[in-house]
Amino acid sequence: CCAGLRNLLQDWLSFSAKYYCKHNLLQTVSPCRKIGPSKCHILDCSKSPSCTHRTAPPGSILPCRFFSCKEGSKVPSKRKQNTSTVTSDLLHKNLLKSEQKNWNDIFPTYKAMTKRIKKKLEELHNIYTLTSGSPRMRLGDNVYFEENGYIFLAKADDGEGNAEILFSLEDLGFPDAFIQRIRISPDQKYMAISLKSENSEEATCIIMKLGNLPVVEKVIPSVFSFEWAANDVLYYTTQKNLKCQNVFMTTFTYQKHTKLVYTEQDARFFVDLYCTKDRRFLTINSNSKTSSEVWLVDCRHPFEPPVLVQARTVGVIYHIEHRKDQLYILTTYGEPAEYKAILTDNYIHRINFDTHCKSYRSSKLMKAPVASSGKENWQLVYALEKKTKLVDFEMFSDDCIMFLKNAGHLYLNVISFVSHSVQSIKLPTWACEFELESHPELTTSTCYFQLSSPVHPPKRFAYSFKENNLIEQAVQEVPIITNCHTTRLLAKSKDETLVPITVFHNKNSKELHRRPLLVHVYGAYGIDLNMSFKEEKLMLIEEGWILAYCHVRGGGEQGLGWHRDGCQHNKLKGLHDLRACIRLLHQLGFSQPKHTALAAASAGGVLAGALSNTEPALIRAMVLQAPFVDVLNTMMKTHLPLTIEEQEEWGNPLEDEKCMKYIKSYCPYQNIKPQCYPSVFITAYENDERIPLTGILQYVQKLRKAALDHASRTSKKGNWIPNIILYVQENGSHCDSSWEHSLNE
Repeated sequence: CCAGLRNLLQDWLSFSAKYYCKHNLLQTVSPCRKIGPSKCHILDCSKSPSCTHRTAPPGSILPCRFFSCKEGSKVPSKRKQNTSTVTSDLLHKNLLKSEQKNWNDIFPTYKAMTKRIKKKLEELHNIYTLTSGSPRMRLGDNVYFEENGYIFLAKADDGEGNAEILFSLEDLGFPDAFIQRIRISPDQKYMAISLKSENSEEATCIIMKLGNLPVVEKVIPSVFSFEWAANDVLYYTTQKNLKCQNVFMTTFTYQKHTKLVYTEQDARFFVDLYCTKDRRFLTINSNSKTSSEVWLVDCRHPFEPPVLVQARTVGVIYHIEHRKDQLYILTTYGEPAEYKAILTDNYIHRINFDTHCKSYRSSKLMKAPVASSGKENWQLVYALEKKTKLVDFEMFSDDCIMFLKNAGHLYLNVISFVSHSVQSIKLPTWACEFELESHPELTTSTCYFQLSSPVHPPKRFAYSFKENNLIEQAVQEVPIITNCHTTRLLAKSKDETLVPITVFHNKNSKELHRRPLLVHVYGAYGIDLNMSFKEEKLMLIEEGWILAYCHVRGGGEQGLGWHRDGCQHNKLKGLHDLRACIRLLHQLGFSQPKHTALAAASAGGVLAGALSNTEPALIRAMVLQAPFVDVLNTMMKTHLPLTIEEQEEWGNPLEDEKCMKYIKSYCPYQNIKPQCYPSVFITAYENDERIPLTGILQYVQKLRKAALDHASRTSKKGNWIPNIILYVQENGSHCDSSWEHSLNE
């Protein structure tokens, strides 16, 4: 259906996994920002046409022919296939063939425009990407970094000019893959990296033994997350059919062995690994959309069984950090904070302000002794205000930093464990996204992070604990965006709820009501709209477009309640919010319906498709990327990998008749009717495991027929038939990809 729970805990992060991936990690130039890693297998194709999985022997370098993103070939069953299945498959193939022909006929019309846009985007990419190097990570005297598929090692005092190349992806036989995650063992003798392609959802983990001549120590297929519990002990999770439920431990010295450590039996839960900042504990995190459970592995005794922190409880989500024999717990436990920030343990709040929660879905920071970690012993340290979201969190030896969001504004909260105080700093008004850099050193005196917006490239900032101030870091010369104006609005929805909108436009633009407007929406899973820097957004601003981001209910922009008010039986509230946002924009003179387009991806397609059914006159065009447009039929198919997990977002129509009727009332596919629709451009992926292509094909066919039926029944002067175009890509998957692939799309 759409983004699984991992995306809620990541940078969704963004969305690679900004928090889980930043410690002992080299975050690469092309991280997976939205959806999890890809399906990459090591295949042995040397003996027969039918490939089978194999593990590369220790010390080997893998030739590229062993890299594949498909499962090993399966022998087709000789049993007679079900007639309905054969008919369905034939219909799917015919629809796909028809749409591919339609695309090939239409594409030449846009060649000149495509050429111009591609040239402009490449120019912007060269300006803003070459000036921002890939992240660096310092471990002791060594600095590790990745550039263009090469892993480098430099001495901290020598500068990167003397950096040596450890190895490259081409050396490993993976020239077309990219690095999704890196973990370095505490003694720096081993490096674990996960590689993925653009065509799949699973990654292959390669463990390198570092030295004068790094060699492949082990290859593990279908891995999601991994962490070093000790110098030669690696814990990892495996992924199958978009689910992650098994945790294994493997060792590399003395008696080498691998064993299963933990198995999650509930299909609604997704398992992930994380190491606390001080490396005292490795945490096994099992999460659903409404509850979680954490098990601790003591890194001093990595072979001992994991210990439970707190058994899963409906409505209680929590995440663990550690400091001086105390567990610090980010959680939703207890009564929600409905008023100004609460502080206990004699904490003094110097500056009152509003705040918010991104990948954590947490409303409080609590603590408990390691020896008695049950929730009955959790003590409140700090609670967020109402409609406030915790975006990111970082623990240091004497302080912790919270990155917060409220009503679109970003804040930084510094909680001192020494002075028992909280310092609040409001960040620049143009900033929409945080990117916290890796800080493996617990005792560092400075916290580094980057701020950006869709039209502002990342700027580096530093917060000094000693000086208690924020410093903008001057890196290389980057053109400063001075002609873009940022406006924040509040639209009144049907039930009087105020819905935030963030608007960008060129300061020099005149007669804004005549300018084209591109509206963005998502509104699901408690995930914020992606507002990181994109070259194409800056290009649109320069060409006179207005960009609007509607932070509707169902997303996470205003905390946990904001998500709850827009999921399951509240899904229509997100539609009402979107309608109110677009109407307000037009009322205030930001464009008009005939110049307005709506953009959405994945689950955002539900609200976009619903709006085109109920208020088609509000917009002239829609651009949908791998959209979820057939909610009812998808949620009726329990054999699909995410259906059971997604019931906490959409409901269970198989067991609840009211739920079925409610989904049917807004489902885009179910509500298509003959009327004047906006033009629609949809991109989809042939092998998408999250959004079934069949649903998109049938949606396009039904939508096109309804538009033609309407046109044939009416003979109004100026009546027009919308363009309804579907581009199905053979390659690619439901996750962000390389720059080249994104540029082509």
